[in-house]
Amino acid sequence: MRVLVTGGASGLGEALVNRFAERGDQVISADLAHPDLSGAESAGTGSPPDKSVVRRVLDVTSDADWASAVDFVSSSWGGLDLLVNNAGVAGGGRIERCSLEDWQWIFDVNLFGVVRGTRAFVPMLKAQGSGRIVNTASLAGLVHPPGMGSYNAVKAAVVAFSETAAHELAPYGVGVTAVCPSYFRTNLMSSMRGGDADLAAQITRMVERSPITADDIAAAVLEGIERGDELILPDEPARAAYALKLSDRTAYDEQMRATAARAKERDA
Repeated sequence: MRVLVTGGASGLGEALVNRFAERGDQVISADLAHPDLSGAESAGTGSPPDKSVVRRVLDVTSDADWASAVDFVSSSWGGLDLLVNNAGVAGGGRIERCSLEDWQWIFDVNLFGVVRGTRAFVPMLKAQGSGRIVNTASLAGLVHPPGMGSYNAVKAAVVAFSETAAHELAPYGVGVTAVCPSYFRTNLMSSMRGGDADLAAQITRMVERSPITADDIAAAVLEGIERGDELILPDEPARAAYALKLSDRTAYDEQMRATAARAKERDA
């Protein structure tokens, strides 16, 4: 399988790259943060179509970088089987604390990065009549805790976009999947913005204390892709939280409002 993963230098992206490579897939790890590369350079133990990981600099907010990636994939592989729009940043904060600049930033990366990548590769996938796009969203796209307005909204948008694309692209033989994990151990919090230090500290503690690793999530994602799932809830806490919302909205709302009440108490 020919795979391109954005955000492939760390966290879930790196775990996915490793999983794909271990099973013999041809993989491009695309990331703005590859430290030893610049511009549109690529490097690896070999070049496609050799079965090795090729690292490539890609800024998901850049149309030029996406166009260059499409050209590279086309000339090297002649097509793509799996696009994983995984690159993302963390954000949040209570309504009056999260600036509009931070809202714009997280939407530019987490939503429009996914939209740009999808738009860039859809013509190739349609022409092939095959392939799959996997978009990393979050449990926050389905379950919306207080204090996380910008992150909840942008991940909900990724879920909605993924469902729309799944319907739109199905007649062309192209599948689309949204991945919605709960808290797992990753370096995502290093990018956190939002002007709410109390919230950031809480989330950091939850991430650090989670028994779930990025590799656990990656393994579940690969299983879901093999099944052709359009929505992957890759861990038990995510499945339980979403099930509560669907089955008992009153209990879910009470839980969310209790969380908000505790935040109010800490501010007193």
